[in-house]
This record gives sequence, structure tokens and C-alpha cells, in this order.
Amino acid sequence: MSLDQQTELSPDEVHAVLTRHETGVLSLAKADEPYAIPISYGYNPETDCFYLRLVSTPESEKRQFLTSSPSARLVVHEADGDSYRSIIADGTLERVSPDDLTVERIVQYGDAKRPLFEIWGETKRNLDIQLFELTPDTLSGREVELDPETHDT
Repeated sequence: MSLDQQTELSPDEVHAVLTRHETGVLSLAKADEPYAIPISYGYNPETDCFYLRLVSTPESEKRQFLTSSPSARLVVHEADGDSYRSIIADGTLERVSPDDLTVERIVQYGDAKRPLFEIWGETKRNLDIQLFELTPDTLSGREVELDPETHDT
């Protein structure tokens, strides 16, 4: 398989991919330990802010990583025929206090399609539902076009 072309996406193209999708993979880091999970997100292209509603249980690995403001990377990708696009957002995941919620802020979480309660083996009182925001320090995207002449189908 030969790569025909790899190009950087423009900011408008990055916004288009992010608004077209609602899921990605969130990777967190704590010391030398990585943790990655599929998530649903809301996205505001005017502020480049991602809105996440994360559910965890008391003993979960996820909750251990969310106890501080961890370094985070969100990856969103798509494939269309011989074209592949990926977006990478790097920054710090910030927990939003219920005291800081406004109607305008809550609306942003409506774009996160993940249901408020999922089917868990735990009772609902053991679930911790927290709101987070990720305003990336860096946001970039690239597109790779495969040469259809040399690409195995």
C-alpha cells in the first residue's frame, strides 16, 4: 500500500469533521500510565471547546484518572473511500462544577449523544456523572489519500 498524498487540514476542514461526528477516543495520562476510552462529545467550533459527560463507578479505572485535571488527547477520525481524516486535540481536561453551570453552558452538553444513564451492573447511586470541558492547547488534522492503483481492496 502506497500513500499518494498526506495533507494538513485547514481550520475550517477540522471544524467540519468535528461537527460531523460525535464520538472519538479520549486518552488520559497520569504519571507514566495511559488510559483511553471511547466517548461521545459536544463541540463548539466558535471556541474549539469539547463538552464531555463522563460516567464512572467508585472503583473504576476511569474515576482514578479523572480525580485531577489530567493531560488529555481526543482523537476523532473518519474514512471515506480512499481518504482518511484524523483530528487530534491536546489539552487539559477540566471538570465543570455544578455551581458554574449556566443555561448556555448546559446546552453545549446536549450535543454529547451519550445517554445520561447507561446500563451498568452497579446501582445508579454508585454512578458518578461529571461534566468536563476540553479546550485544546493544540488542534490539528490531516488527511491521507491512498493511491487507488496500489491500494489493496
